[in-house]
Amino acid sequence: MKVSIIITTYNAEEWLRKVLIGFSVQSVDDFEIVIADDGSTQKTKEVVDSFLSKFKHPIVHVWHEDDGFQKSKILNQAILKSSSDYLLFTDGDCIPRNDFIATHLLHKEEGYFLSGGYFKLPMSISNAISEIDIVSQNCFDSSWLRKQGLKFNFKLTKLTKNKWFAAFMNWLTPTKRSWNGHNSSGFKKDILAVNGFNEDMKYGGLDRELGERMFNNGMLSKQIRYSAICLHLDHKRSYATKESISRNQAIRKFNKKNKITWIPKGIKKMNKLNSMNSDSHI
Repeated sequence: MKVSIIITTYNAEEWLRKVLIGFSVQSVDDFEIVIADDGSTQKTKEVVDSFLSKFKHPIVHVWHEDDGFQKSKILNQAILKSSSDYLLFTDGDCIPRNDFIATHLLHKEEGYFLSGGYFKLPMSISNAISEIDIVSQNCFDSSWLRKQGLKFNFKLTKLTKNKWFAAFMNWLTPTKRSWNGHNSSGFKKDILAVNGFNEDMKYGGLDRELGERMFNNGMLSKQIRYSAICLHLDHKRSYATKESISRNQAIRKFNKKNKITWIPKGIKKMNKLNSMNSDSHI
């Protein structure tokens, strides 16, 4: 298996259905889907079950009980359940273009993680996109989007199908090569080396914080925001609070200043007993 696709979701069945349709028409098929479900209801499981026959490998549905925003925790569980040594992370509101996985596989390289972006849609077009539009790939065509009411703007260049122009724009863009939860990939061993996602963090920059610790650990990154394309479907963010964002910013600032790589509350949990045991062996 070439890659495990880890998709986060929470009670967004219709959006997840559209995303899974997008993955069912990829140009490559040697991958597994791992759903990182942050406590959704039975309706999400029903959507996942309806796609079980659509993929070469079984879908892995990783779920825990709803306890507020626990994205880092469910992502760490999903990492442990994944079967590949290369992981691609995205969200259950991002429809991938049919070359999405192939592009990540093309650019993967030891010592690097890949930093992709998204093209954000308004709610009206998010709702209007049908299964036919995804299968036909019409929804990735700028002229089709404009017919649906999307106003022309420079960001439409993200949807380019010209690989040379995409490569030029990847080089030109001032956007940082950060770890983005909606569109990033890397080797599992490099994620495990920094203990995965920080479970002390709620909403607001938790994905980028992982990438920053990977940088502290000697990793580099590549920009592929114009090459690996996905459409971001609109939604509300009731879980976003000023408190969580402010707290996460403080954690990121501390970790960058102190070159932190390993956090105590990640995939492996460190407690006082573990610390005492470690001290006794020094």
